[in-house]
Amino acid sequence: MGLSLGIDFGTSGARAIAIDSSKNIVAEVHYPFTNANFQDWQKALFYLLDNLGDSVRSELKSIAINGTSSTVLLCDNWGNSLSEAILYNDGRGIAFLEAIKAIAPPHHPVISATSSLAKLFWWSQQEIFSQARYFLSQADWLAFLLHGKLGISDYHNALKLGYDLENLCYPHWLENLPMFNLLPQIFAPGTAIDTIKPDLVTRFAIPKDCLIYTGTTDSIAAFLASGANSLGDAVTSLGSTLVLKLLSSQKVDDSNYGIYSHRLGNLWLTGGASNTGGAVLKKFFSHEELRNYSLAIDGQKESNLDYYP
Repeated sequence: MGLSLGIDFGTSGARAIAIDSSKNIVAEVHYPFTNANFQDWQKALFYLLDNLGDSVRSELKSIAINGTSSTVLLCDNWGNSLSEAILYNDGRGIAFLEAIKAIAPPHHPVISATSSLAKLFWWSQQEIFSQARYFLSQADWLAFLLHGKLGISDYHNALKLGYDLENLCYPHWLENLPMFNLLPQIFAPGTAIDTIKPDLVTRFAIPKDCLIYTGTTDSIAAFLASGANSLGDAVTSLGSTLVLKLLSSQKVDDSNYGIYSHRLGNLWLTGGASNTGGAVLKKFFSHEELRNYSLAIDGQKESNLDYYP
């Protein structure tokens, strides 16, 4: 049946897990980031493939990648990044919130200083913008390195760009923007795009019929991995931030409270992210302190403390 490879690009590092048709894990590889930008992403991607092992790579039939939501790149005709990527938590787009409010529906997820659209607005005012041909998310660009197709994304990564998840199309208010031609073609997450590039077949000895699929965001990948599948099921993911996703029959969006909904089949994943995650701890504790304190926690014993963000 062959193996499937899932690759996760988070804030602190990248991970790859290969599973068989019964969902048994057959290989795991981890790569810690040094600067968490596109040069390190490419290095990480190829490191993960290289370290899976010959026997695992020889059986790969499918690969999908998730990335941090709203981490974006501006690329030229050949997929080269024109500058440093803008990370998910970068709020430089705050200067363009009023311009976005003037065109977007009330409470839309793009009405945020860290939305993909706000970052595109910021980039539109920079000198390099005239050279831009593609505006891509982290997962889009990494998948391009594998299948070679530019301008391809999924509707999970496109939510904070303004894609209409109810009608599965770009809304008219977005199509009317002068930078609309940079936006990617959108597919459902998990759509087969193309087979792996011939040069990677040669380099890594991966079967030439191995398919590359559209991916998703890191927090949605965590929800899917949990096995949650019933209405009302909720999953919290603790990483650099604390993310909550709840499976709902209703779509809820309210930018005033940081709440938004992703589409998942015919249902909705409603939630948001809090800064009460791991990243804030690094502001107060050293890596050594965090390691020692973590080792001192007894995971079998219930804490008598309650914490509220």
